Amino acid sequence: MKPLAVAILGATLIFQQALLAPLFAAGSAARADSASRRFDVAGGPLGQVLGQYASQADVVLSFDASLTTGRHSDGLNGSYGIAEGFARILAGSGLEVRFVDERTVLLQKVPEDSAVVSLDAMRVEDNALGTITEQTKSYTPGTIATATRLVLTPRETPQTVTVVTRQHMDDFNLTNINKVMDHTPGITRHGTDNFRSYYYARGYQIQNFQYDGIPVLTGTDMGNTSVDMIQYDRIEVIKGASGLTTGAGAPGATINLVRKKPTHEFSGHATAEYGRWDNYRTEWDVGGPLNESGSVRGRFATAFQDQQSFMDHFKEQTRALYGILEVDLSSQTLWTIGANYDKRIPTGNNWAGTPVFDSHNNEINTSRSFNPGATWSRAEQFSHAFFTQLDHEFDNGWNSRIYYTFQRNAYDANLGSIKSIPSADNGSATLQSGQYRTKIRTQALEAYARGPFELFGRTHELAVGVSGYHNHLKGSGHNSVRTTINFWDWNGRIERPDWGGIRYRTEDRVNQRAYYASGRFSLTDDLAVILGGRVTNYRRGGDSNMRETGEVVPFAGITYDLNDNFSLYASYTKIFQPQSARDENYAVLDPDEGDSYEGGLKGEWFNGRLNASLAYFEIRQDNRAEFVGWNAERNYSMYEGKKAKTKGIELEISGELMPGWNIQAGFTHQVIREDETNEKLTTFEPENQFKLYTTYRLPGRFSRITIGGGGSYQGTTWRDGTDVLGNEHQYRQEAFWLVNLMGKYQITDNLSATLNINNLFDKYYYSNYGEVWTGVATKTYGEPRNMMLTTRWDF
Repeated sequence: MKPLAVAILGATLIFQQALLAPLFAAGSAARADSASRRFDVAGGPLGQVLGQYASQADVVLSFDASLTTGRHSDGLNGSYGIAEGFARILAGSGLEVRFVDERTVLLQKVPEDSAVVSLDAMRVEDNALGTITEQTKSYTPGTIATATRLVLTPRETPQTVTVVTRQHMDDFNLTNINKVMDHTPGITRHGTDNFRSYYYARGYQIQNFQYDGIPVLTGTDMGNTSVDMIQYDRIEVIKGASGLTTGAGAPGATINLVRKKPTHEFSGHATAEYGRWDNYRTEWDVGGPLNESGSVRGRFATAFQDQQSFMDHFKEQTRALYGILEVDLSSQTLWTIGANYDKRIPTGNNWAGTPVFDSHNNEINTSRSFNPGATWSRAEQFSHAFFTQLDHEFDNGWNSRIYYTFQRNAYDANLGSIKSIPSADNGSATLQSGQYRTKIRTQALEAYARGPFELFGRTHELAVGVSGYHNHLKGSGHNSVRTTINFWDWNGRIERPDWGGIRYRTEDRVNQRAYYASGRFSLTDDLAVILGGRVTNYRRGGDSNMRETGEVVPFAGITYDLNDNFSLYASYTKIFQPQSARDENYAVLDPDEGDSYEGGLKGEWFNGRLNASLAYFEIRQDNRAEFVGWNAERNYSMYEGKKAKTKGIELEISGELMPGWNIQAGFTHQVIREDETNEKLTTFEPENQFKLYTTYRLPGRFSRITIGGGGSYQGTTWRDGTDVLGNEHQYRQEAFWLVNLMGKYQITDNLSATLNINNLFDKYYYSNYGEVWTGVATKTYGEPRNMMLTTRWDF
């Protein structure tokens, strides 16, 4: 380890406590109950449950037995602070505990003048977007609101929603969104080169991104695929079309990034990390009350990473800053304001991978470390965002939110990479270079309200809202320069050319306005129906003129409880996706429209600590854009609209199999065919995919040790194309496994060390194979075996 890095990382841990802790001194009454510990208390009479919990918490609990007579509790299982555990056991009982000192606790009735305040504060914090996963130690969420705007459990939601929780990210060192997607069941990732990634679900590229449940259109090359996870509590992936909450969008999936919240007590963590290829990383994350009453709370998080690569002369730095402030304007009103900053600075970028064939049609065999990019080639990406929201709880159980965000994403690239077929005789090839800049400014405003209502003697739920966003993209490109080099002697060193003046400019504006509503109607104790719809006005200007007014996207879902553990469900929604792809006449394709269906079985055990689902899905498209060739004269990809049908099944399980044993796993099978010819489409996506990740905390005297691991299986993929001589050729990658391991040792109550090993058996595989760029088929290797050691201090 480099001495400078040692000094920096060491200073991080020292300055974290010395400089930042005093800022939160007002709320750092450092009670012994703030540290989380694990509890396993079975349900039963409330008095009995409280006695078992107090024994496990090592506190003395005093109470009048009449307070608990006739009351029951579901118990408690998981890791919590002592006060938080009491609060969860007593939720809704009208009782609370008071700490006489650190180890003496009294049970009492909630004072009438504070009952509403306590309940409302919890509602505002926990129920706006679903359950916060941080500190739950869980691999499954409690509730989610992404799919329908209604706060529902996974079992109550009539769609597949996959959640990667904070605990899963911490266990497997998932520090950026690429790593999270690699672990997410049903998602595949294509690394086109060493700075761009594209995500796919159910055979479709994911283009829909939400932040805190609010759709933001920024483009997949504009920083969305390089965000740092230091800022986020969890990542939710809504499988299938999500027209009810997103509006215009692709039918594969929607990714929702849910930000961390300030904590009510002073807490945080710092890390020092080191891994293969001189990979250094450090994190600071601290939060707590900023005044004596705790009505103002803040949180600040930052991460810095500097790493080399398995590829020659490629390295990158990533920087992330995140800050959020919450203010209780009253017992029922919460104001939130925050901002984040992400920047990725790579050097030595390649550009669409390495050519597959030489001029004699021989496949080129290079090492995984070969980098076709120049040493000065770089493509910086960054994202800045400001957001604010106002939440209010009404006395009748309704709540409302007004949310505004401004986001700026940009891409600034000076690229140079080998993008031609090398000569088999003398190795001559062409280095293509260019300068490209693109920036997107997005503003989004959304307001919604939801709550219960009575009808025909039963309680139902309703959500109504309005939303709108404006997206403005500007881009420019300089003259492309081609330089002859020797492929076999290439080491990346070449003088950067003068690109001259700007060759082209591009501009695009998108405006979307929408009104939506969804209601969950409890027809019986076991049967519920969700009905909703979204009316969207879509307008696109700039280089692609398009206007769609009054586009109605309906949603319908149903759930039926078979028993205490299993439910049947089904859902339907319409697809509406405006497109930017152009046909052979350079005309923009009409919007892709169609229908998305899903149905299956959901299971829930241990009071929601373990969830599972089995889904059948079918997607029908009327105008799916399929690549048909490259127009060299006008320098663009040509597409044709086709009718297509996707069918598949998806099986998932997440949560706690038994105390200390977490799991997240999923299997997906999918096939996409063109309606007229029955030909398979998107064959570069695997028809079969399986992922499993699990951790287990050892019992008894070995409880400081956690072991875990998992892996992913990807079925055979292929692309039909031609070789250098014009013969038909299938670019095929056989099925493969990737296996990962992790181990954690809790050195003290606050200090831990975790080792993560990825690609344990050093499997050779491609993250992209056979994709054609400017007429040349390319390939990009996936990462070899690597490891990361993380020391973490929690306080």
